Amino acid sequence: MVKESMKYIRQREEMVKTQIEARGITDQKVLAALRKIPRHLFVSEALRDQAYGDFPLPIGEQQTISQPYIVAEMTQALQLSEEDRVLEIGTGSGYQAAVIAQIAFRVYTIERIHLLFVNARRLFDELQYHNIVTRYSDGTTGWIDESPFDAMIVTAGTPEIPSPLVNQLAVGGRMVVPVGDQHSQDLIKLYKDEYGIHKTNLGGCRFVKLVGKYGWSEK
Repeated sequence: MVKESMKYIRQREEMVKTQIEARGITDQKVLAALRKIPRHLFVSEALRDQAYGDFPLPIGEQQTISQPYIVAEMTQALQLSEEDRVLEIGTGSGYQAAVIAQIAFRVYTIERIHLLFVNARRLFDELQYHNIVTRYSDGTTGWIDESPFDAMIVTAGTPEIPSPLVNQLAVGGRMVVPVGDQHSQDLIKLYKDEYGIHKTNLGGCRFVKLVGKYGWSEK
């Protein structure tokens, strides 16, 4: 495991106290994961001193690492247990997957941008996050060979929830996904039971667009 300075440990504790707990995140497993994951390693060296700020940051390829509170809110909404198998659509920097991996049994994460995929996989290996499985692919089609999943998280905005993801969600499964246009979305929590699909609106948000067969086109 990579050693880190006390400066980042203190910044992380302050982040959790003032940005996460202060806004109502109460899941102790989520709070513990946020205290542990070295967020500064998931951004470029030039941005490391801003890594624990209350805002998203660019990670290249016109993508971002989400604001810490959004990561916490989405993770809490998944209601994760240590037996859960989770599918993430949009690995990005890898930070969200790392947080989930501290709680769940295994994380399957898909990234369609090759440079981000390679960088995230390298960092997972360096940090010895052995329960994260990566794939370079169109995430909107899901990961049929490993389905069904207990939980899913989509880290990009989509005009509608991709049907393959709904089909690959287990009965009793939860999904969190930003749904809307290319400029703003609502964060939707989906719960699947034997009677069908139930949706809850968690409020407004803004993500980069989800590109793929069942998302936005690349044009």
